[in-house]
Amino acid sequence: MADESQEIGGIHFPFPFPPYPIQKDFMAELYKVLEAGKIGIFESPTGTGKSLSLICGALSWLRDFERKRLQAEARLLAPGTGPMCGGQNSLPSSSSCQEPSGTPRPGGEPDWVTEFVQKKEERDLVERLKEEQVKRRKREERLQQVGQDGRGLKFAAKRMKKEEEETETLLRLSREMLAEGTGPERLEQLEGGEEELVLAEYESDEERRASRVDEEEEEDDLEEEHITKIYYCSRTHSQLAQFIHEVRKSPFGKETRLVSLGSRQNLCVNEDVKKLGSVQLMNDRCVDMQRSKHEKNGAGEDKPKRRRRKIQTSCPFHNHEQMQLLRDEILLEVKDMEQLVALGKEARACPYYGSRFAIPAAQLVVLPYPMLLHTATRQAAGIRLQGQVVIIDEAHNLIDTITNIYSTEVNGSQLCQAYSQLLQYMERYGKRLKAKNLMYIKQILYLLEKFVAVLGGNVKQNPSTQSLLQTGSELKSINDFLFQSQVDNINLFKVQRYLEKSMVSRKLFGFTERFGVVLPSPSASQENRSLDGFQHFLKSLQSGPTEDSLEEGQATAPRPASPLMHIEAFLAALTTANQDGRVILSRQGSVGQSSLKFLLLNPAVHFAQVVKECRAVVIAGGTMQPMEETGRILCNLCNVVPGGVVCFFPSYEYLRQVHAHWDKTGLLARLSVKKKLFQEPKRASQVEQVLTAYSKCITCCIQAGGHLTGALLLSVVGGKMSEGINFSDDLGRCVVMVGMPYPNLKSPELQEKMAYLDQTLPRTQGQAPPGKMLMENLCMKAVNQSIGRAIRHQRDFASIVLLDHRYARPAVLAKLPAWIRDRVEVKATFGPAFAAMRKFHREKSHPCLV
Repeated sequence: MADESQEIGGIHFPFPFPPYPIQKDFMAELYKVLEAGKIGIFESPTGTGKSLSLICGALSWLRDFERKRLQAEARLLAPGTGPMCGGQNSLPSSSSCQEPSGTPRPGGEPDWVTEFVQKKEERDLVERLKEEQVKRRKREERLQQVGQDGRGLKFAAKRMKKEEEETETLLRLSREMLAEGTGPERLEQLEGGEEELVLAEYESDEERRASRVDEEEEEDDLEEEHITKIYYCSRTHSQLAQFIHEVRKSPFGKETRLVSLGSRQNLCVNEDVKKLGSVQLMNDRCVDMQRSKHEKNGAGEDKPKRRRRKIQTSCPFHNHEQMQLLRDEILLEVKDMEQLVALGKEARACPYYGSRFAIPAAQLVVLPYPMLLHTATRQAAGIRLQGQVVIIDEAHNLIDTITNIYSTEVNGSQLCQAYSQLLQYMERYGKRLKAKNLMYIKQILYLLEKFVAVLGGNVKQNPSTQSLLQTGSELKSINDFLFQSQVDNINLFKVQRYLEKSMVSRKLFGFTERFGVVLPSPSASQENRSLDGFQHFLKSLQSGPTEDSLEEGQATAPRPASPLMHIEAFLAALTTANQDGRVILSRQGSVGQSSLKFLLLNPAVHFAQVVKECRAVVIAGGTMQPMEETGRILCNLCNVVPGGVVCFFPSYEYLRQVHAHWDKTGLLARLSVKKKLFQEPKRASQVEQVLTAYSKCITCCIQAGGHLTGALLLSVVGGKMSEGINFSDDLGRCVVMVGMPYPNLKSPELQEKMAYLDQTLPRTQGQAPPGKMLMENLCMKAVNQSIGRAIRHQRDFASIVLLDHRYARPAVLAKLPAWIRDRVEVKATFGPAFAAMRKFHREKSHPCLV
């Protein structure tokens, strides 16, 4: 397709073909939002080229922004001119002076002081611009060289492999020397390789801050400055891959520096790490490999700390030189995640870190939005939002995603298991641990003991055999839960920091993986219970799990994460502000089945930081508005609608009851005359099979003609077919929504959210309370996701039938997507509605007869 130049409101938008009016409006409004640095909410129905509009609109703005910035820099650096903040020579807002020259100084300050400070700021600005120019020139020269000599990465990989072989030879010789007794003695009473399980000396934040000032300053000097960029987020990697494909096809495909980010589970190329299975274990193992190598190589070393970052770690793919070359390859042309992984394997360079090295110089960063919304993950990835643009696509799941990210649950079995493991770890290595490690481990043990006690159990007994006399759920504020658990005297912020920095959960996992898990014996007496468990542990040291048994387990299932890893997330959640969350104590039949769940009530508190830092935030989606029989209506619809009909029910149970009733009354047989009946399966593995049969049936019926005109698919709102599956063209000529799928009002989580909103948000006169509005929003969001499955491109058509009189209410209609709401026809009875449906499908199916 040839590129088309489009002038819209005096702005040039490159586009691969003449855009539709809706695309022109979309790009123009998007440009305005980014230029003004505001928050924009964009709704565009499926099939209108939303992704391409986002790409061309946003990258057109970025192109113009960079051009203006370079022009302003050139004027500022020209001989005889000086920076005039806010004047003709000022930079665009994200690079402008921190304080305008007209800002009043403190009262009584002499003019010469004001003039001196202003001139110093101007000189500093000019110096910074010169440094940026040098860095930019070096980056362009580096990328140009990579483009001319694409073989450099492979040659460097071969050289690195040779160096690794030499290193392995030295390690082998060292091991032989140790075996012969000619080298340093191993740590007393510890088996080979057990040294890595012992915690290193821990420094608190205050101690670390004093010792790392110089190192941080040097690393800041070495780090490349982040240019103005766009962070594009969507929900799944498949959606991101589709977006990258659209970027590659767009007029900006060859000139945009794009980086695709993902987790270690998606990008790691080290098979020893990948086979761990759990994302948490992979993260901890990767970080520990680097940290342990740095500690070994850095011991007794007098070289400057800034050189340490270039030391090769124990991971063969974590080579700094190779990852820098991989970074340049990433920036050279647009690559999706599969291409990035393939390139990393070929070049023996880590794609996970190579992609992060490319962030500062990238213009477009593509990532799943949980990675951007979770503060710790965002910081670990090196994402800096200050002055940047964030675009969140498929944003109808945004609130649920934030809530799920920061809501967590631990059960009694995990609490007791973590206590037992950590206690045995301390008993084995206690004499080798420094005082601060012992102090924090004892605090964690205390927390675990009190959490089990608040559930009604004893941490020193087997959780599966401890029956509870009282069962049920109890909702507590965070502060009330901490007081009830008697842990309000523990500084959870420091404990959380210790867990994060010491990586004790990973050490504990290695410990239990090596020696097995021992839980307290339920038959032991109270006073000997702890000793009995430790005796079992000592016995297990003599006959630990064999290598064969470990490998056999790895072949059948991913290795489970340490229970302490789950508990870390719960402890972190307890540091949330008291008004923004609740703790649900769920007491079931036994302690092991009981659980503690943190429920986030206010997702805005986490999203607010993103909005605060960014220059502009764009939220886009196809359906951005929030989300009695029936059998006769479906029969009539099936008589006039060709192809496929999809009918959504509020729940699986309701669908089961309706299906049983129709079968009993003979309605299923009547429906089968015109449409073959299919039903959504409960098992995800069967969805593809049902969809294939449904599609094949419709295709055969249309080709063959006859009485059977297609198929009827009975689905569930919020189920496996209400989102992510397209019923385009003949697969979905009609979508029927039966009833309004309100969430379960008896859910304690929903009740607490509603109560929180009623207390926090003001009630507008003439409107429902905020809690009730939440229920309506959840309902209509689910409706919008389901009915949006049908119309998937410009020439597609379908009818949507909302079977409930409540849909006619203005407040409910207002929560339908605009592209549906504007075409809604409210019919008091089914007769006129049926006539309108028949006319609609006759005109669409036989336009020449109209």
